[in-house]
Amino acid sequence: MEPTRIGSWGGSYGGYLTALALARASDMFSAGVDMHGVHDWNTELPTFSPNYDPGKQADVARLALASSPIASVATWRSPVLLIHGDDDRNVPFAQTELLVDALRRQKVDFEELIFPDEIHEFLLRRDWNTRLFGKC
Repeated sequence: MEPTRIGSWGGSYGGYLTALALARASDMFSAGVDMHGVHDWNTELPTFSPNYDPGKQADVARLALASSPIASVATWRSPVLLIHGDDDRNVPFAQTELLVDALRRQKVDFEELIFPDEIHEFLLRRDWNTRLFGKC
């Protein structure tokens, strides 16, 4: 295996898995691309379960945090490209903002590709043609 040549990428749950891989196994992955990934389950769960309250469900909140990339950011070393639409209603844009703050504190190299007015599925043609694939 050549860790200098292995990367991870994915969108949505795949973005979550990419972030988790980079946070927990940066020695195995040289870089990653995280498209609209979940980084803290405690702030994501209310999107789909409005009654979830981590303050009232301490056991669930501990497990949610332990299952989140943000919990392992201290061991994250690999550079990452973060891609997210700022009007995403499945994985709120705040998930990427949270990770950016943590990566800055850790001095991890990252770049961002933020799509204004874009939702989770990247529906706007301009984003696919111009931003993801260059000028077509």
